[in-house]
Amino acid sequence: MGRGMFTGRLSGGAHILAPIDPLVLAQSRSTIALLILTPILLAKKRAALRVRSSHLAQFFLLGILGLAASNYFYYFAIEKTTVATAIVLQYVAPVWVLLYMLARGLQRATMLRISGVVLAVIGCALAVGEVAVRRGFPWLVLSGMRFNMIGVAAAETAAISFAFYNVYGQHLLQIYDRWTVLLYSLLGASVFWQLVNPPWKIVAQHYTAGQWLFMLVFSITSMLVPFSLYFAGLQYLDPTRAIVTACLEPVWAILLTAIILGELVSPMQVVGIAVVLSATILVQRPDRKAPAEPRIAVEPIE
Repeated sequence: MGRGMFTGRLSGGAHILAPIDPLVLAQSRSTIALLILTPILLAKKRAALRVRSSHLAQFFLLGILGLAASNYFYYFAIEKTTVATAIVLQYVAPVWVLLYMLARGLQRATMLRISGVVLAVIGCALAVGEVAVRRGFPWLVLSGMRFNMIGVAAAETAAISFAFYNVYGQHLLQIYDRWTVLLYSLLGASVFWQLVNPPWKIVAQHYTAGQWLFMLVFSITSMLVPFSLYFAGLQYLDPTRAIVTACLEPVWAILLTAIILGELVSPMQVVGIAVVLSATILVQRPDRKAPAEPRIAVEPIE
């Protein structure tokens, strides 16, 4: 949907909707989600709005370097390369998370954990159809990748941002409720975007009702609902397990495309889907031989 909008290929009824810049798309995602979530929490769960002033900087850091950066650089990578290329490069993020957790001594380099991360990355590449089989050595080769250097750099920046909000988000979720973390990280991202692209610049674009409707629906379906569920998952899973499970995203994209649009799924993509599913199951299994891992120290709420 995002690529269809900023490339001008999305229709609204009988008319093709005019393109929306990736920056505005990323900005509207966060800002509209914030405007929807705030009154809901004010009415239903006011306790979620209470945070220590000393923690606001941490929420803003998560919102800017996590949510805002991962969204924008991912869309920018799609614009410069392809959806498949951006997905494959972004889903190197589990490797970054695992390396960080190992370097900090928060997790151990167990065979299950390393195998799960490696299989998740390989499975994503297979699932999006970027790996082809050939008769001679090395038998598997990359195909269809557009190696625009700026696009590749953007996709890898998105991967690092994705890894960051997994690790840092889980840290904050040990102190606050998921709605609090989501609300204030959205606030941080929204404030940042207002500074980068002030409201009067958006008003000057004279977006149509169809474009605003798209941004509303897109914000709910691609930001508010999935991120609230993802933060809920981070309350129960460590960052490595959560991010490997997130590698199911391209799998669902492929299956939904096949069901809704009737596109065929190649045998190699089926293998990729099976590999990602296997990685997801594998990484959830406890390593019985390994001693208990150190718990992360959490500052209690007063």
